[in-house]
Amino acid sequence: MAPPIDLRSDTVTRPCAAMRNAMASAEVGDDVYGEDPTARRLEETVAALLGKEAALFVSSGTMGNQIALLCQTRRGDEIVVGEGAHCAYYESGAAAAWSGVQPVFAGSGGLFTAADLEAAIKPPEYWHPRTSLCAVENTHNRAGGRVFPQADVIAIAAVARARGLGLHLDGARLWNAAAATGASPAELAAPFDTVSVCFSKGLGAPIGSALCGSRDLVRDAHRFRKMLGGGMRQVGVLAAAALHALDHNVARVAEDHANARALAEAIGAAPEARVAPVETNIVNVDVPGVPAALVVAAAARRGVRIGASGPERVRLVTHLDVPTAAIGPAAAAICEALREAASVAGGAR
Repeated sequence: MAPPIDLRSDTVTRPCAAMRNAMASAEVGDDVYGEDPTARRLEETVAALLGKEAALFVSSGTMGNQIALLCQTRRGDEIVVGEGAHCAYYESGAAAAWSGVQPVFAGSGGLFTAADLEAAIKPPEYWHPRTSLCAVENTHNRAGGRVFPQADVIAIAAVARARGLGLHLDGARLWNAAAATGASPAELAAPFDTVSVCFSKGLGAPIGSALCGSRDLVRDAHRFRKMLGGGMRQVGVLAAAALHALDHNVARVAEDHANARALAEAIGAAPEARVAPVETNIVNVDVPGVPAALVVAAAARRGVRIGASGPERVRLVTHLDVPTAAIGPAAAAICEALREAASVAGGAR
């Protein structure tokens, strides 16, 4: 029996043999003492790639985002984020639990403008929360891998600077934004005080992200990482995987985007589907009147794993473990699943 085609997320990728070899042969030391040479090399590499002074290896994108908030806010503050932002929607309420901040959404569909930010900033009266940080997610996960226009980022940064706000970039999929726009990661990261990037999504590493910023901020981040339980020891075995990913898997991210467009085009022909425009490697498919769970189950029976991201929405994510040759069979199976689910839902009514 053929293994399933897994389109639930780009987090399901597995390290290839070459990456495993790099992990096995990594030079390691105690990172709490600052003695892991592979971790240090990764942090220096990522900081240079993003044009920042320093970087810190962390276990996940959530940890990177939450440390950024801890470094730049104080309890009772408010942060401005896009609708459905990962740091507010998918991180288990960590912003409230650890930093004691509350998010306010600006704009719609994950994106917002400088005017939206200006409108969201609270007046300075003491009975309002203090707006202290603006966070941008690029690409935006929940919005379907949308790329945040850099012109808007620059305008947002100007407002934030004028109003004394910090700026954080949730760049878990910044590699995808760079591939889609042709801009370098450093160019996309330039307006921000802190940037988090992930190695375990489209780049295929088994674990890990990095938080980048100034040397002083990253020094503070070390302390918060320890508070959150992230004081890691011989972490070079994981850093080696991230280094391999940066060396070998960044350039091929554009293939995932092409595969996502092909998948969207094929599924868009199904009358049951309403496919959102595809900008990177995430395809959102609305199925009006059909419970998404029915579509997910029907696709699984046909050997394709997909996820429900709303009551009547499914999400498909292409990645390096889904070759181009699998896109046609996956699309055909999903179209069959859509027909079955629509039939079942119609019969139930």
